[in-house]
Amino acid sequence: MKRVGLLVSAVALLALATGVSNAADKKTLAIVVKGLDNPFFEQINLGCKKWMSEHADSEYECLYTGPASSTDESGEVQIVDDLLTKGVAAIAISPSNAPAMANRIRQIAPSVPVMTVDADLLEKDRDLRKTYLGTDNYLMGVKMAEQATKLKPNGGTVCLQLGNVAADNINARAQGFRDTAGGEKGIERLTGQNGWTEIDGCPVFTNDQADLANQQMADTFTANPDLDAFILVGGWAQFAPQAYAQVTDQVMDKLKSKKLVIIAGDTLPPQTKAFREGRSHAQVGQRPFEMGLRAPDVMIQLINGEKVDDPLFTGLDVCNGDDPGFCKDN
Repeated sequence: MKRVGLLVSAVALLALATGVSNAADKKTLAIVVKGLDNPFFEQINLGCKKWMSEHADSEYECLYTGPASSTDESGEVQIVDDLLTKGVAAIAISPSNAPAMANRIRQIAPSVPVMTVDADLLEKDRDLRKTYLGTDNYLMGVKMAEQATKLKPNGGTVCLQLGNVAADNINARAQGFRDTAGGEKGIERLTGQNGWTEIDGCPVFTNDQADLANQQMADTFTANPDLDAFILVGGWAQFAPQAYAQVTDQVMDKLKSKKLVIIAGDTLPPQTKAFREGRSHAQVGQRPFEMGLRAPDVMIQLINGEKVDDPLFTGLDVCNGDDPGFCKDN
């Protein structure tokens, strides 16, 4: 993994150096994501590219990069290290391992503006960045719980599927879900509050791997035939639509009868298709394209010393059986 991270770092730096020399010494606004293998982050890339097309005459360029794999936490830290050492005008980071990223930024003590996008640093480390641009992740968890309790008003057994153990955004969603479903703040695990109980073996952690996410779902459904709800706090399993279809085919009767309900995060095209096919009952979607489109402007504001609000939330889209909304035509 370390070699992969270093290789991607070298590629990123080569792109940075090439971009500077071929773009009339444009200053670089870097966006570093958790992994280039995640289709969610490709939407951020498209937003970055859209910004570039709309600002062809700008003195700045938007550089999108990250490790090849979302599991390469050290690779992401190395890329940030390399970019700050090489020289960028500002940087926006989606930290996979929030404590590790914060430790390195604190060591480097960069003179250029640092912000976070999509995922934030831990609260105790937020003095290291100027602002956060992205989803209100606690609210995202709240909305997932609202959808689950609407479908299961008496509660039931539930399994939460999370991503990386140290990802602040994912943990915030889990907390929002537990607090809302359980009806009280600070719940570490649902043990019967408002009728909701997390089953043994859950939560499960995907490490941002779609294949692992689908295997976890299949194993959970097999081991817990009476499970009431499965909550994909992120969209990992649905990012592999064929595998996700195979897994949900095994419980389709339960999904149709709503004996088992699935609530999932994000609304990328494969996910909205899965929703329309009845493979989930609700989707709570972020706006990653907007994150990529807005991040360069926010970085320029920071460079210019302008006052920027913290945080900057990009909103959520909710699709369910009563109101398909965004998922109807996308």
